[in-house]
Amino acid sequence: MKHTIKLLFYSFFLSAILWSCGSTTGVLSTPIENIDTSPLKESELTETEQNTWAHLDLVKDTIPGMSVDKAYTDIIKGKKGKTVIVAVIDSGTDIDHEDLDDVIWTNKDEIPNNGKDDDNNGYVDDIHGWNFLGDAYDEQLEYVRIVATGDPSAHRYEEAKKKYESEYQTWVGRKTQYDQIAQAVNNADGTLVKHLNKKEYTIEDVNAIKSEDQNVMQAAQIAKNINQNGLSMADAKKELKKIQEQVNERLNANLNKDLKGRKTGDNPNDLNDKLGYGNNNPRPSRKDESHGTHVTGIIAAERNNGKGMNGVANNVQIMAIRSTPNGDEYDKDVALAIRYAADNGAKIINASFGKSFSPHSEWVRDAIVYAAEKDVLFVHAAGNDSADIDVAKNYPNDAVGTGPEVADNFITVGSLTQNYGSDMVSGFSNYGKVNVDVFAPGSDVYSTMPENEYDLNSGTSMAAPNVAGVAALIRSQYPSLTAAQVKKVLMDSGLPIKAKVTVGENNEVKSLSEISTSGRIVNAYNALIMASQMANSK
Repeated sequence: MKHTIKLLFYSFFLSAILWSCGSTTGVLSTPIENIDTSPLKESELTETEQNTWAHLDLVKDTIPGMSVDKAYTDIIKGKKGKTVIVAVIDSGTDIDHEDLDDVIWTNKDEIPNNGKDDDNNGYVDDIHGWNFLGDAYDEQLEYVRIVATGDPSAHRYEEAKKKYESEYQTWVGRKTQYDQIAQAVNNADGTLVKHLNKKEYTIEDVNAIKSEDQNVMQAAQIAKNINQNGLSMADAKKELKKIQEQVNERLNANLNKDLKGRKTGDNPNDLNDKLGYGNNNPRPSRKDESHGTHVTGIIAAERNNGKGMNGVANNVQIMAIRSTPNGDEYDKDVALAIRYAADNGAKIINASFGKSFSPHSEWVRDAIVYAAEKDVLFVHAAGNDSADIDVAKNYPNDAVGTGPEVADNFITVGSLTQNYGSDMVSGFSNYGKVNVDVFAPGSDVYSTMPENEYDLNSGTSMAAPNVAGVAALIRSQYPSLTAAQVKKVLMDSGLPIKAKVTVGENNEVKSLSEISTSGRIVNAYNALIMASQMANSK
């Protein structure tokens, strides 16, 4: 899923700039309760809090994290439990990363690099997972693929055509807007460099400028406004360049009706055409293909190794499955990826992707049912459109609309911010009384990035792996629990927030019980307590 929060933020403030110029035990402890009396956090987060907030505790830290640290200190206490395989179906994952290389799944039934399918699972040399995209990277959005067929009888063709025309004009407008903003900022920077006679200058230098030249004073005002938003001119230029690249990418790839992105040689509309399709390298095709790496770190980055950050789960192996391109995933790739994960031992699947058109959604639903039959929990990100997905279409889903669920293993996760109170739900997060189950940390989550780097990212794509990590803790400590039971634990043990929150593009005021099935935010500490009770009651 694409994360547009930075783009929207910079749109706001830069526009303003221009305008102005294992084991089972008994009941372990007492669950966290009465959280609605918790105080609001008033001080700014420290760097440590910012980078670990998803693991902190609402009562102790006044931050709506998942009480992961409390769970390790008070419940797990060094118990490793049973190893759990978690499949990350996503973009490429840097399986060589310093904080991930020791938690990557290895297929022990396959002899590496001998060009044979030793385990007869249909995939040759699949040592750490599978890449269903082959060498492909850029792809169209699904509705663009539908429009590109030119076939009025195609899946939701008229709706797709209308959406394409609207989105294309929107992004052309954004390109014009950001090109103008970038030109203004770059011109202002050039004016200040010339006036101050130095390439690098400080805000103090700018504040000291006195000139009769209106161009100089206008440039100084732009620099001051940027500084008020927490950036230097150099930072603003760098961020604007990134945004321009994103806008151009959307127009030249995702919305390009003539793009031929798929390179695997198979027919994406034939689920049975799978012989020799894809390859055994699940790594990113380029450094900026970072999504899968970031998701993986949230779940499983090696804990307490003195590097980077700690994942939620302490005894997992990550099965890396590349099926999400720079654009919308194909239903065929998703369906086969789910079946691959289920067939090769995964007990949890993290699916941080989604789209609003799905011509072969039944293939994916059938795969979800198949995973349920193999006792696999499917954790899905709700999406980043600020939409009520009980109304707006969102795939994959375990039901048609708000109809009956086809399986009991599917949990959909909305996103939280660090701000306990009315702003607790991320502004971008989708929601829905029927189709969103729980909420978890998703804004500004710190995790691994390709080539041994780390960074903050935002999206329900980050909330889902936080929940997948908690699910892995449960399945590790209490392996007798089924996928359906783990889902129930995650939903029933969360903190029941009664306070009203704002959601959607119109900032509607709702309670969590009005925008999700459970009305709760996931809590690892409570989940492990409830899991112990459930396991002991068998």
